[in-house]
Amino acid sequence: MINEQTVRKEVRAWLEEHWDPNLSLLEWRTKLTDTGWGMPDWPEEWYGKGYPPLLAAAVEEEFVRFGAVGVAKAGIRLLAGATLLEHGSEDQKKQFLRRILTGEDTWCQLFSEPGSGSDLAGSTTRTVKEGDHWIVNGQKVWTTSAHHADWGLLLARTDWDAPKHKGLTYFVIDMHQDGVVTKQLRQMNHHASFNEVFMTDAVVEAHHQVGELGQGWGVALTTLAHERRRADGLQPMASAKDTEIDRSGSIYKEERAENDVMMAPYIWYPQRAGRVDLALPRAIETGKIDDPTVVQELARLLILSSSAEWTARRARAAQQAGKPQGPEGSLGKLAASQVARAAARVHTAVSGADSMLMDEDSPRDGIIGEILISVPAVSIAGGTDEIQRNIIAERVLDMPKEARSDTGPFKDVLKN
Repeated sequence: MINEQTVRKEVRAWLEEHWDPNLSLLEWRTKLTDTGWGMPDWPEEWYGKGYPPLLAAAVEEEFVRFGAVGVAKAGIRLLAGATLLEHGSEDQKKQFLRRILTGEDTWCQLFSEPGSGSDLAGSTTRTVKEGDHWIVNGQKVWTTSAHHADWGLLLARTDWDAPKHKGLTYFVIDMHQDGVVTKQLRQMNHHASFNEVFMTDAVVEAHHQVGELGQGWGVALTTLAHERRRADGLQPMASAKDTEIDRSGSIYKEERAENDVMMAPYIWYPQRAGRVDLALPRAIETGKIDDPTVVQELARLLILSSSAEWTARRARAAQQAGKPQGPEGSLGKLAASQVARAAARVHTAVSGADSMLMDEDSPRDGIIGEILISVPAVSIAGGTDEIQRNIIAERVLDMPKEARSDTGPFKDVLKN
């Protein structure tokens, strides 16, 4: 029977035989993909080993200790992979899964719209079937990395006579065609992480429809579930950068260059989360640690942050043990908003009027100012606080659902 010790021994032996830091990134990732070591929790027939999450985590830990680079995980690649594994056709899996892991293709998620952000099922992007392809017209927004994506995960409306959750279909769309125009959005914190995407008579081939016609909502829920479970998918695979392992090989240079591009939209995310780690040092260096009111707020922040971290650890432990997703996703999302806002209050109390400055005039070379104008995003992105409260009320506390006014044919529902 396979166990963790056996798996660790096997992967170490394989790495000792095959790891070469002077291979090209594509060569190495092709080896990983072909042998299943890159994504060991994927099915054996689709570039994995069929391991449970606990054993897959052990494999990744061994990669870190060895200093070996992993498959391409930055961005939303793994969301695309997980969705296609569950709902994609055999041809779609053959076309996309391998190139997702080797890093040859990049992806974006075309869900939110200007008039239906958290109300994802309210999508009004229209798709019409013409022969052996679909014609798409509409607009998406808040799309991370769309400006350099090869493919997009698209949720669009194919039936306006059906209720809003029933008339949606899920597609994979080519982002490089003439009918797709992407424009980056400049945020008030000076970053440009998101895009608005305009589709005008864009074409989606019929064989790029994912799942059944009108069943796109169920496919989208799979994507969103994996988005919660794989929050670390926004990060490059854990590496040996914090160890004593020499990282001078050419493959590391390629990996760093790739991460510089793929992770650029996320460099402000630590500030979005409130930078709790800076709260106590800032209180000490400014002398506000002697202010009892500030100390009280600081203590409240640290307690809230620790509680949220323990909840997140329980969720990760449950995932590694193979348990189904519980309420931790929405609870953790709501807790993250509360922590971020509490941190912003503490930073404001500590830095005073200086917290309104930006760039080198702001404390910590602009970080404190960036925190204050980035924190509101955490209460919106990935489902607003109000949405999370509804989910917790209805699915965790078993409270009655809200009365709805958007039933019946979608064409008759008030929009925007």
